[in-house]
Amino acid sequence: MRVRLIAALLLAGAAPAFAETPSPEVRQAEFARLPYWDGLWITENDESTIGGLPVAVVKAREEGDTTARNPATSLFGFAAPWNEEGKRRQAARVGGNRTADGWGFPMMMNAAAPLQFLITPEEVLIINAYRDILHVRTDGSGHPGEDDIWPTVWGDSIGHWEGDTLVIDTIAVSNPNVYFHGGPPLSEEAHYVQRLHMVSPGKIEGEITITDPVTLAQPWVVKLSWTRDDSFGRMIHDVFTNDRTDSENGTIAPPKDEQ
Repeated sequence: MRVRLIAALLLAGAAPAFAETPSPEVRQAEFARLPYWDGLWITENDESTIGGLPVAVVKAREEGDTTARNPATSLFGFAAPWNEEGKRRQAARVGGNRTADGWGFPMMMNAAAPLQFLITPEEVLIINAYRDILHVRTDGSGHPGEDDIWPTVWGDSIGHWEGDTLVIDTIAVSNPNVYFHGGPPLSEEAHYVQRLHMVSPGKIEGEITITDPVTLAQPWVVKLSWTRDDSFGRMIHDVFTNDRTDSENGTIAPPKDEQ
């Protein structure tokens, strides 16, 4: 039984798990070559009012600019180069949040929730306050074969470093609009390539290029940028049991037991 199990794992592409563990000295040297993106990061210009709109957008609208948009909605797909199938899916989008708690991919990369980057030689973890986690394998392994991969909310990601730029290749993402109502209605054949780079100690810039033979007429490129927010002391994950915001009236409501 043990022999058959090991053979099955090897056939499934699990061979790297049996590789020799590097010495502490080797791992320290590997860490020393990697960037360090410490702290918590928010989508640039996303200093928000209690109603969720960035302060800059509210100010622009007050000054008569009705075209001002929330930068955290750039991945909603309003400006994507949809083909006829994509346009049909966009027109059929239904309101109402269809997720327990979370944004899913690719929305998590440009949402209002702060991000945290954990960089190791073998893997990069990108985590947000909704417990969305993008696992990016940087150990040289490839995507699983067709018999060992299926669409999920966060897909399958591999990556590599080009100098201090992290390149992330993601496939097998289920239609983002099914998990989160604001997600673009892309197909499971969509291919996502991100390039992230720290341009200064307080700013990370990047872009995500999405190709989808089912819904897009051409590659869709979205610019991304985050700034470090030092007002956060730690990442707080919440299930919204104590959410007392009243976005309709722009106030904080009292605890439920006091209402």
